[in-house]
Amino acid sequence: MAAMRLVLSAAYWAFFALSVIALFPIAVVLWALTRPFDRRGVVLHRFTSWWGWMYSACNPGWRIEVTGRERFRPDEVYVVVANHQSLLDILVLFRLFRHFRWVSKVENFRIPFVGQVMRMNRYIEIVRGRRESVRRMMRQCTESLNAGSSVLIFPEGTRSETGELRPFKPGAFELARVTGRPILPVVVSGTAGALPKRGFVLRGRHDIRVEVLEEIPADELKDLTPQQLSARVRERIAARLRELGDPAPVLSAPRESPRAG
Repeated sequence: MAAMRLVLSAAYWAFFALSVIALFPIAVVLWALTRPFDRRGVVLHRFTSWWGWMYSACNPGWRIEVTGRERFRPDEVYVVVANHQSLLDILVLFRLFRHFRWVSKVENFRIPFVGQVMRMNRYIEIVRGRRESVRRMMRQCTESLNAGSSVLIFPEGTRSETGELRPFKPGAFELARVTGRPILPVVVSGTAGALPKRGFVLRGRHDIRVEVLEEIPADELKDLTPQQLSARVRERIAARLRELGDPAPVLSAPRESPRAG
């Protein structure tokens, strides 16, 4: 069984690499043709979403369900926050088929062809642990939101070693307060078991779920600090993970401080 998983995993990643090379020229042509009139990059991101969907759809062992997609209203601009269990989160979140820009670690922008497509999409890079990079990321996110593009952030900052829900950093919530944009929480469940953080060997059959929760309107944000918002949204996501019976444990978070003001 272990040998079979290795063979199937090798075949999957070989398909991934070859398809990236094959589809990259199409992305370049789309970018060049649509850039003059599609300032937000909606067309290219939709193609990239299909591209990501393809990788999650081609594995028969992943039974993926997306619910609450209608809550991600196309006419609204959100700060989208999602928990982060696995590299697969990126692929399955593309199944939302909504326009947004990722905030992603700089290492992903260095992947051949993939990084170029990310830059053409104007996704936003961050160097973890660098204050200047964080400030630049916040500035670029603000510009994207003001220009009409939602941004998607993993507030845990990185994938967990064991899949547990880590404490949330306050940056995304500060961004929502400063720009006056609603927060849209998204729950990802089941990806930690399908592809853990360490290694690239795919694991058996897994049920994976992406669920968009109710948004937190902008007018509810002004009386809360970023830390309070962070704790509140994290608890909402943690509660849903428990309801879904996600096997990954949920680390306890610091208690929410009293309301500001």
